[in-house]
Amino acid sequence: MLIRSLLRWTAPLLLAAASLHATAQTTLRIGFQKSASLLTLQKSSGSLEKKLAPLGVAVKWVEFPAGPQLLEGLNVGAVDVGFVGEAPPIFAQAAGARFVYIGYDPAAPEAEAIVVPKDSPLKTLADLKGKKIALNKGNNVHYLLVKALEKQGLKYTDIQPVYLPPADARAAFERGAVDAWVIWDPFLAAVEKQSGARLLADGKGLVNNYAYYLAERGFAEKQPQIIQALFDDTQAQAAYLKANLKAAAAVIAPLQGLEHEVVEKSLARYQFGVKPLTAAVAAEQQKIADAFHVLGLIPKPIRVADALPGTAKLAEAAK
Repeated sequence: MLIRSLLRWTAPLLLAAASLHATAQTTLRIGFQKSASLLTLQKSSGSLEKKLAPLGVAVKWVEFPAGPQLLEGLNVGAVDVGFVGEAPPIFAQAAGARFVYIGYDPAAPEAEAIVVPKDSPLKTLADLKGKKIALNKGNNVHYLLVKALEKQGLKYTDIQPVYLPPADARAAFERGAVDAWVIWDPFLAAVEKQSGARLLADGKGLVNNYAYYLAERGFAEKQPQIIQALFDDTQAQAAYLKANLKAAAAVIAPLQGLEHEVVEKSLARYQFGVKPLTAAVAAEQQKIADAFHVLGLIPKPIRVADALPGTAKLAEAAK
């Protein structure tokens, strides 16, 4: 009698618990920037949602204005995975952020550049001495500026950096409040086409301009199947994009609020297709970290190897 009574009371609870378990769903939260064309295409197509559905995984896309803000989101647990340029992870690691590098996109040195107005008297990198230069602090273009100045025998203190996000930087650039702007695609292609901005130098011969996939360490360790599914879908979308630039640009352009020609030009300068991190790539990232420390841009030296997955740490980032 007692057993039947207990079953009468507990059965609905057990059924409810079973139902909750059956419908429980993991969510992959991806941090992205609208300027990240491949992820914008991926989000629009819904391909990743279809890829992860059989695993019982939903997808939430979280947009950030730039890499540093995305890293902060990753650090505070707002996203699980993010995609950024070279510099933001270094600043974030120096600030104690907890993440790991899980993959990278191939080098794209032509997809970032130092530009001046079309009628600017500045003709060479050497002419940047003493000038006001707009850039997004802590972004990939930060390192490009450092290396460009170094090539001319100039110090970072020889210029006046003006730290602005892309929208504000373009406004300052066009009204003449700064002398030059260091910027990446698609903003680079947009200002070239729409205002006739002239390149002083792009990244060729100066920087690699890799881009990185990062993950919260705990998520990377516990969810390798989800990350692999993300990368499989990313590779498929990258192959489509590279084989169909015009069609991909037609999809991406309205999402980025840019002209089709601007987006197509931008896409042509990037190399897409995520790859596993290598010791050589990690060693290049360490060089950037060391340069930023010497310049006082980060308060302490960091070891990129501490933010690498696995116990071997990619042979300590090739020493």
